[in-house]
Amino acid sequence: MKIRCLAIDDEPLALQQIVAYINKVSFLELAAQCQSAVEARQFLENDTVDAIFCDINMPDLNGMDFVKSLVSPPLVVFTTAYSEYAVEGFRVNAVDYLLKPFGLQDFQRAANRLLARYEAQGARPEDSSRSEEGGTRTEDAIFLKTDYRIVKVNISDIRYVEGMSEYLKVWIEGEQKPIITLLSMKKMEERLPDSFMRIHRSYIVNLNKIREVTKNRITLDGQTSLPVGDMYKDTFQSYLDTKYLGKER
Repeated sequence: MKIRCLAIDDEPLALQQIVAYINKVSFLELAAQCQSAVEARQFLENDTVDAIFCDINMPDLNGMDFVKSLVSPPLVVFTTAYSEYAVEGFRVNAVDYLLKPFGLQDFQRAANRLLARYEAQGARPEDSSRSEEGGTRTEDAIFLKTDYRIVKVNISDIRYVEGMSEYLKVWIEGEQKPIITLLSMKKMEERLPDSFMRIHRSYIVNLNKIREVTKNRITLDGQTSLPVGDMYKDTFQSYLDTKYLGKER
């Protein structure tokens, strides 16, 4: 299986880099390369692709407006040097967003996300345009900056958040490694909904992921064990009392 890709960037060196990376990924196939959105539109009038790697800042017609103008857009990965476009990029249901300069490892991660979306849609990428109007509901997701990328994280997929100095480790369901981001526990705690609780100065947990509670520790899906700090015991116990269905203690 090959995912046919269209590479679009007005900068020749940047376009050359994207083309080289596409050729290094076994499941990607370069269908064409264009130096403007206008040129890309002309290509798509006579051909189809499964995915687009598209720069945003381009003359005449920028990449964001180009994708919005497509009746049945393929899967999209945006590339740009300007991080302020990230949220808008996800609103048009982009698969990923690569912040320049990015390397092969970053590109490979984006390609893997592309493959996962492609397979999940039954190899029908045109269906990606039929999500909610305007794209992902932002109240169901957060956007985290990690390395040179800004990634979308579904809140329901977060297992727990671990604080480490000025950084956070955000542990995601099904992922072996956490997302590491420069953010405070307080800021994260304010952003997460009531289904999350601070149980320790270093941990915020998704209450829906708790499997067992034993003394001052909780066990999550996958047997991860976290401590409940002294300052947070009463609040956590109050939560348990509202859910407890056994005999009165």
